[in-house]
Amino acid sequence: MLLSFKRFSALAAFAVLACGPSFAQSQADQLATAYQAGRNQLGILSYCAEKGHVGADVVEIQRKVLALIPPPADKSAGDTAEAAGKKGTIAMMGVTQDLETIAKAQGGTAAAYCKQIGDVVQKAAASLPK
Repeated sequence: MLLSFKRFSALAAFAVLACGPSFAQSQADQLATAYQAGRNQLGILSYCAEKGHVGADVVEIQRKVLALIPPPADKSAGDTAEAAGKKGTIAMMGVTQDLETIAKAQGGTAAAYCKQIGDVVQKAAASLPK
């Protein structure tokens, strides 16, 4: 099952920017999930920047967004998630997909996919406190 960009964007925006209440997870679990998703997205954006598909400004925005999420005591899952992202792997909420594969399956390119992710990050960041 391929994770569509729109679903990824919605998950990323939810997990990274809006850790709302959940019956299934404690607040600490929600924050850990958001932190891991944010770290993976940071890795993905780093991958995209390395390929020249987004600017360093987008990566920096993601770092600032990530700084709003209190890191868990054990950051190893976040380290793993970011490392996967730097290899072009989206690993979020139990789903792991290769960015290149997702882009091709949707008839697009990795460059276009990266641009879309970057645009989502920039739009989401516009609503954050300055």
